[in-house]
Amino acid sequence: MADLALGTDGRARCSWGGSTPDYAVYHDEEWGRPVRGDDALFERLTLEAFQSGLSWITILRKREAFRAAFAGFSIATVAEFTEADAVRLMADTGIVRNRMKIDAALHNARVAAGVELTELLWSFAPPERPRPLTRADVPAVTAESTAMAKALKKRGFKFVGPTTAYALMQATGMVDDHLTECWVPVMR
Repeated sequence: MADLALGTDGRARCSWGGSTPDYAVYHDEEWGRPVRGDDALFERLTLEAFQSGLSWITILRKREAFRAAFAGFSIATVAEFTEADAVRLMADTGIVRNRMKIDAALHNARVAAGVELTELLWSFAPPERPRPLTRADVPAVTAESTAMAKALKKRGFKFVGPTTAYALMQATGMVDDHLTECWVPVMR
């Protein structure tokens, strides 16, 4: 099947998961596996926002630098970041230096500090459904991701449209978009 990549280990992966070694590890060990915990979900939400307009591989390869720059994505810590921290982040060549995205991340931490992020985000997880057969069967936006984005915006979150929300749902196991023939076991 053209939508799968056969790895050197003989395992069939979703085609994007076989395109680079970094993607293979992320695909096999992380993408689509359930993530809970406010700080962990804040990290994923923030990275998905930074990814907007870029390739995910860019963010994936900078993730450790992001973690260092954003205090391990501790909501409580990032919520206390000041203008001086924003300036520091803009000078950090290890991360994506986009002032609007940095400001949104700091703002979102302040908003996240006042909500149960895990409960909120997971409330939009749809009922389990069969895995898609092909990449063409994988949506970019769903009713649930649209509702999630709307609820997040209503609470004051920024850089969280329906496409970003759906990517978050995929990355954190709220939906399982590994293809039917992909070797990764169902985790939800």
